[in-house]
Parts: sequence; C-alpha cells; structure tokens
Amino acid sequence: MTAPVIPPSPSREEYARDCAAALAANGDETIFERADPFGLFVEWLEDAKRHEPNDANAMTLATVDENGRPDARMVLLKDVDPRGFTFYSNRESAKGEALAANPVAALVFHWKSLRRQVRVRGQVVPVTEAEADAYFASRARESRIGAWASDQSRPLPDRETLEAAIARETARFDGQDVPRPERWTGWRVVPQEIEFWRDRPFRLHDRLKFEADGEAWRRERLYP
Repeated sequence: MTAPVIPPSPSREEYARDCAAALAANGDETIFERADPFGLFVEWLEDAKRHEPNDANAMTLATVDENGRPDARMVLLKDVDPRGFTFYSNRESAKGEALAANPVAALVFHWKSLRRQVRVRGQVVPVTEAEADAYFASRARESRIGAWASDQSRPLPDRETLEAAIARETARFDGQDVPRPERWTGWRVVPQEIEFWRDRPFRLHDRLKFEADGEAWRRERLYP
C-alpha cells in the first residue's frame, strides 16, 4: 500500500501569504470581551452558513459507552438556545445506548472555510415528547418513513433488505400521517464548558473558554 502524503507544515512564506486573510476573518479582539457564549456561537454559526459548502450545523458528537469506550460521529445540530445544543436520533442506536449509560457528551464544530472551531462539554438530557414530536413532524415524509424502517446501528445483510423495509413502511402509512416512533427522540447537551478557537498565523491561535458558574459564565483566554 502506498503511504499517504501528509501535507507538510506551512512555510514562513505561506503563513505570510495567508496572514492578511486570517487577520481579516479572525483578528477582532473584541470577542474576548464577550460575556454570552451562546450569542457568540450563533454569530459564528451564521458566518458558517454563508461560507461553508454544506451542513454548517454539522458537529462531532463524542460519547462514552457502558464499558468506558469513547466513540464519535457526525450529527446535525437542530436547535441552540441558552438551555444547550439539541440533536435528534434513534435511542436504540449506538449513540442512544451510550447516552443512556453515560449521559455526558462532547461536541466539536469545525468550520474549515472560516478556520474556526467550537468545543462543548456537558451533561445530556432528553428533550420533551412535545419537542421530539414537533421536530419529527417537520422532517420530510421519506425521512420519517426511514426512521420506522431503519434498525439503526444493527447489522444489515444488504441494501435490498433496507429498501424492502422502506417499501413496507411506505405501504403501511399510505394515505396517512407518519407518526414519530417511540424510539426516535432528541437530546440536549447542557454545556459546562464552551471553547471558541480561531486560526492565527504561525500556530499562535486564539482560544476563549467559557465555564458555567451557577447562572453565570466564567471567561478566560487560553494559551494556544
């Protein structure tokens, strides 16, 4: 097997070439005066929506299963407010079982086009039945049928088996609304820490960390 070619570290000339662009995107020092991490996050997410080629709301979700083994995967953020960061999935999936055993998680948002990253750590709580119902109802009909057809994270012998299950559920719900399966729900990561990172030349990056302190947030700048 041919060894992969790992890109080398940028040269001084390459850093100098990119310096102006980096400063234009990430040179605002006033972020270190911000007191509300959610307000800053929403601003960065809106920037990402304008620049990322797709799925600006994509995030890495890291969990720990009942045996202490970490796992990570990409999921989509579906809501954010001062209560936390919300996503939806199947409670019988690998992530759902891990969250049932250890209701804690870490998130990473990486917006490559902006050279920015946000990391979150916190406890995980289920959303309400009403929240799960409302979001499920907003999904495309085919996605709702897929939630019934897929035994997420379970072995699948072949694609034809999945397509047969989709056909079966499509016929079952023909002419009627597709309700939310009981096993399909959502979770909210209630952050204890939120860290904002942005690229600066020569690996001298900016880092701003917020840590929950009761009803308030402690804020500190970190060495890169």
